[in-house]
Amino acid sequence: MTEHETTERDEWHRKFAGELFNLTWELLDKVERTAEEEERMVHAAHASRFHWDEIGAPLQFARGEWQISRVYAVLGRGEPALHHARSCLDICTEDNIGDFDLAFAYEALARAYAVAGDRARSEAHLRLAELAGAEIKDQGDRDYFLSELKTVSILLQ
Repeated sequence: MTEHETTERDEWHRKFAGELFNLTWELLDKVERTAEEEERMVHAAHASRFHWDEIGAPLQFARGEWQISRVYAVLGRGEPALHHARSCLDICTEDNIGDFDLAFAYEALARAYAVAGDRARSEAHLRLAELAGAEIKDQGDRDYFLSELKTVSILLQ
């Protein structure tokens, strides 16, 4: 493969990784989704992660795993939500990714355990998320994170 073909291929992967990530967010943000939209959301999240795997770095991998976990949690599917939340945390830990992304890795685990019906582990990861969230440097990011974390607490009520 020539350098031009490699660059063109990389640009293609980057384009689709981003577009599919954004499509997944659009579907996550919908108040009501059809069964077809739910399946599309699952496929888009996995496809985005696949494309990032081709050209991304650990930060994109962690965010992709987080997004897949969130999709499954929203759909009430605890086991795959847990699998991808664990992958997200593993990537953050192995690659020294902290701040916002580490806090959200713990949030993903807290949410996934809540969806899976494991209150004790959800609460334990909620506490870890709170601690990591307190370390987020940017105030706007910290505020956004805390607002998202509150939605996990609602699942536990």
